[in-house]
Amino acid sequence: MLEVKNVSKTFNPGTVNEKTALNGVSLHLNEGDFVTVIGGNGAGKSTLLNAVAGLWPVDRGTISVGGLDVTRLPEYKRAKYIGRVFQDPMMGTAATMQIEENLALAARRGQRRSLRSGITKEEREGYRETLKLLDLGLEDRLTSKVGLLSGGQRQALTLLMATLRKPQLLLLDEHTAALDPKTAAKVLDATERIVGRDHLTTLMITHNMKDAIAHGNRLIMMYEGKIVLDIAGEDKKKLTVEQLLARFGQATGSDEADDKLLLS
Repeated sequence: MLEVKNVSKTFNPGTVNEKTALNGVSLHLNEGDFVTVIGGNGAGKSTLLNAVAGLWPVDRGTISVGGLDVTRLPEYKRAKYIGRVFQDPMMGTAATMQIEENLALAARRGQRRSLRSGITKEEREGYRETLKLLDLGLEDRLTSKVGLLSGGQRQALTLLMATLRKPQLLLLDEHTAALDPKTAAKVLDATERIVGRDHLTTLMITHNMKDAIAHGNRLIMMYEGKIVLDIAGEDKKKLTVEQLLARFGQATGSDEADDKLLLS
């Protein structure tokens, strides 16, 4: 469902600020894979996600989604195949529109979008049932403006919007990093349920090693623009934070882990 082949990306080439963010990265995700991506600051996690999303062109390599080569497709054309939830809870929703209007726009992704004909009773009931999955009481607030919601509620709504029309690939960019621990746990729980229910192929970036171990069927760790660990199956289920740090040290020859990674 996702094929990244030998992808490289360097920012500010030929200047004193030159930075190689991705260095020959290759990654293969089968349909239904839920892969967590972890690594310190500057490891290349967000650059990988943004390269897949089409935020910027890569220097070398190819990217395919569902067998389609999207390497040269702009971001807005990839949106037909990709659902995305950002780190900032304010980015995925329209604050001045109602909850049901946000969901209706998400439901029309990949089509000519308009609310001119309104939202049908059948659609409204469907949105109400979908919102119950979050267990946040939003199913009773369909006409509330999204700008009145808390950050956690908006992020949970963004998750629903990103998955309302089943994407071929779901990208989660540290989508709980800006939330308090209790709300983050709720959003992660909803993520697990939605991904499992719809068998979504998912790539989730996180700084939290416990979350990376607890969620998904596979974990990859990045360092200096490369994938240095790829752990799946029973090996991942038995993994502890201490073992992950030890394997990171063995793979990189370094015992230095980013402070943010360790603290989380």
